[in-house]
Amino acid sequence: MPWLLLIGAVVAEVAGTISLRYSDGFTRLLPSAITVVGYGTAFYLLAQVLKAGMSIGVAYGVWAALGVSLVALIGALFLGDGLTWVQVGGIALVIGGVLALELGAAH
Repeated sequence: MPWLLLIGAVVAEVAGTISLRYSDGFTRLLPSAITVVGYGTAFYLLAQVLKAGMSIGVAYGVWAALGVSLVALIGALFLGDGLTWVQVGGIALVIGGVLALELGAAH
């Protein structure tokens, strides 16, 4: 169950971040509201994951790594942002680091 909550936290954070781009500095109501609700939901779900006993290093690492990776990929695929091979390598290293945290965690 904590993993499903964590995936929900990642999705909420990504939605909030993408909406932030469209909020035009919080001058557009709907994207601004989605941003606030997305981030609020993300932090609430992350707190529930921690309450369920997942270690903070693993939970935050997965949340941050998946979030930044998904935002970068969505930006490149749908929003016209660039993505160089160096950035792709960076994303792979971030994900690899989180995997190392998870594999090294005591179960």
